[in-house]
Parts: sequence; C-alpha cells; structure tokens
Amino acid sequence: MSKLYLARMICVTFIFWAAATISSSAQTLTTLVSFDGTNGKSPQSLMHASDGNFYGVTSSGGANGDYGTIFKITPDGVLTTLYSFCSQTNCTDGEDPIGTLLQAKDGNFYGTTYLGGSNCVSGNLSNTGCGTVFKITPDGQFTSLYSFCPAVGYFSCPDGATPYGALIQGADGNLYGTTPSGGNNAADNGCACQGFGTVFKITTSGQLTTMFQFCNDMNSTGYCLDGAVPFAGLLQTSDGSFYGTLYNGGTGTDFSGGTVYKLSSSWKLTTLHNFGSKRNWTDGAYPFDSLIQAKDGNFYGTTRNGGYGGTLGQGTVFKITPAGVLTTLHRFHGGEGGAPYASLIQGSNGNLYGTNSSGGPYSSQGIAAGTIFKVTTTGQEGTVYAFCSLTNCTDGYAPTSGLVQGTNGDFYGVTYSGGASNNGTVYKISLH
Repeated sequence: MSKLYLARMICVTFIFWAAATISSSAQTLTTLVSFDGTNGKSPQSLMHASDGNFYGVTSSGGANGDYGTIFKITPDGVLTTLYSFCSQTNCTDGEDPIGTLLQAKDGNFYGTTYLGGSNCVSGNLSNTGCGTVFKITPDGQFTSLYSFCPAVGYFSCPDGATPYGALIQGADGNLYGTTPSGGNNAADNGCACQGFGTVFKITTSGQLTTMFQFCNDMNSTGYCLDGAVPFAGLLQTSDGSFYGTLYNGGTGTDFSGGTVYKLSSSWKLTTLHNFGSKRNWTDGAYPFDSLIQAKDGNFYGTTRNGGYGGTLGQGTVFKITPAGVLTTLHRFHGGEGGAPYASLIQGSNGNLYGTNSSGGPYSSQGIAAGTIFKVTTTGQEGTVYAFCSLTNCTDGYAPTSGLVQGTNGDFYGVTYSGGASNNGTVYKISLH
C-alpha cells in the first residue's frame, strides 16, 4: 500500500464520542475522532502545538469536496475544522495536504499541499497544479505563500513540484523543505513536473529559493547514483548541516534502493549510506520519511521494504551515525506488521515508537491493518497495538503517519482509513 493513493471553513466545531476503548497488555487505545468526510477524510499527519492541542491535515474530504482540510483537536477529542482546501477558484489555495504541520517561532503553522496552486494547471496534470506552501494562524486565517512550477518552467519545474514531506524551521529562521519531483536534472520527455527532486528555502513571507537539485550523477541507464526523490523532509543539526533520506537511486543493488544523505551548510551532498548495499537488501530499501536524531546523537529511521525478503520485504528500523555507519536494528516479518512509512519518535522513556502501515495479526481480506511498535536503541522490538481488532475496523487501520507524545505521556496518531465511517481516525494510546 502506498501513501500516494491520494483519494483525492467554516470553523465549525464537532464533538465526537470516543468510538472505542480497547485494552491489551496495559495498552489502552481510544478512538477520539472518526472522520465523516465533511470534516475531512484520510488524515495524514498530526503534531502537538504549544497551546496543548494537536493540529493535523486530511488529504481528502472537507466542505468543498475531496480536497483536504486543516484541523485542530483537543487532547479530549474536540475537533475543529480550521480550513477546507479548494476554497478558491481552481484550487489556487492548494489541495491534498500531506506533510506534518510546522509551528514556527511566530506561533503560526506552515505546511504544504501536494497538488493545487496557481501554476502548472494545464497539460498532463489536468488542472491540478503542482503544489503550494501555506501559512495558517491558530484561529484559522489562511494565506497561500507560494505555488510551485511557474508556467515558464512547466516541463522541468526548476523550483520543484508536488511537495510531500514536512517543513522545518532552520537556525536562520527560514523554512526548509523538499519536493520529490521537479528540478532541472531531468530529460525533457514531454511529461509534466519531471525531475528528481529539490531542497528549497522559503521565508515566512513567501520568497522561495531552490537550494539543491538531486540527481547530479546519472549513469548511462538513467539511474541517479547520488539518489533521487526526497519524499522525506529535512533534519538540521547543530553544525548547520541537513540530513535526510532519498526514496530512490543510489549505488546499491539495482541502483534503486534509496540513500541516507547529508547536505553541508554550503550545500555539498554526501551520501552516507546506499540501501541495497548488503546482500538480499537486508539493510532495507526505499526509506520514505524523515530521520530523527535521538538523545545519543545518532539518527534513526525506517525503510518501507527490504530486510527479510529483499525489495518485497516488510521493512526495517535502522540507526546511522553522523559519519554514516548504519546498523539495522530490526527487520519486520510475520505478524509484526510492515511497510513503515512514517518517522519514528523517541518517547520520554528513551524508547523509539513508530507505526507499520500494513500487516499485523488482524490484517486479512486485503485490509492493510497495521500496527504500533516499540523498539529500543539496541534493537529490541515489540508490537504495542494491532489495528483492525474490532468489527469493521472501527478502531482504524492503515496508520501511514507517525506518533506524537502529549505532555500527559500518552501517544496520539491518525489512521488513514477505518473508523465508524471508514474515513480515518484520530486516536490516543496510553502505555500504562
């Protein structure tokens, strides 16, 4: 299953009853919200804000059709729809938001939409646009800051296109992000939004600068030896460098497994690891989301595939040092769940927590149920919760985004599908 299966405000507040509370081995999962379509559908991400509430996006649903929303939810489950996308003609305000919102130092939230915007609205993209960067205040005042792919660069989108990962605020106060397509390093084959991805900087007032374009080392068969397609956002370290993952390319087996990379403050690329470097892809394949830097100074992440079973494997959890020494901490297999798309989180107890988008003991009849897992920094793994344990998966299924921890110690997250209306959920899980 892929997070790319996008199904394609009134400031109305909805109060939802907890759909279910399930206990298992001292873990208690509570469904806070089941989305019904009008207030959003297919939630993609969640973050914890300074006011104690959680903010997130849905890639579909909303007051204007199937274009997505921005929402706020209290720790007790009171949901407020802050904005419904495609509120402007031709969706110039954007559509299909996916990446986690960023709360910047000014208190406002910043994010991206995968599609929509005022540019790139003809030809092969059928008036869907190439994505945007936006700002929204905590009370729902929305501003579109930038639309990718100006018409003059339609076929190459030199500024990037279809942003997917979360933004970060750099040490200089500017926002930084990635696009998995666009950039000048692509053959002009007549297709829209070609390119292998970019890194961009944008001010909080909307002035965008393309800082780096991927695939500067392509072999004769068209593979990007230095990596390509950054679905993941960036991580900045104290020395000003940026770290991230690339979903494709590299010099591993088949030149397609993706990489972990570092960009120096002078924008020099260093490949730290090429996935598929170990026999049978036991080191993983296709990293999808951002790295985290744990308290020990090392970076931790996941790969969607690889581990046991090569590129068809169920994925891995890995540790990599700033110097590029990679250790595979866990290879998912059997009923543990698999295909982890999202970033990890380090809990207050020092353990790492994440989600598998599919698999698990309740995955059957084509339902990609998914699990929540825990792994120590030394590689001991355990399943915390298995989704779709209730009839009709009213507890949700397909958790394609990661977890956030509240000040109360509980973890919060979203499922892409399932719930009372099968439009996804927001849940809380208590580990007591």
